[in-house]
Amino acid sequence: MKVLLIVCEVLLVITSILLVLSILLHKGKGGGISEMFGGGISTSMRSSGVAERNLNRITVGVALIWSVVIVLIGLIVKFGL
Repeated sequence: MKVLLIVCEVLLVITSILLVLSILLHKGKGGGISEMFGGGISTSMRSSGVAERNLNRITVGVALIWSVVIVLIGLIVKFGL
């Protein structure tokens, strides 16, 4: 079970980094970090809204995976599965 715990911890680190990056890429009221890296490109993509919808889907998917991994680590630690 140590191997399963290590795999879950590695997956937790990867999904945490991806979650932070995907949240920072969202356009906020001030433009956010995504404005720094795209400039005119990001504004033309955002006019259609497709890129923002895809970013929303990716963020929700990564957040769900992150949540499941948190629960799995908790179960492994509590019950020693």
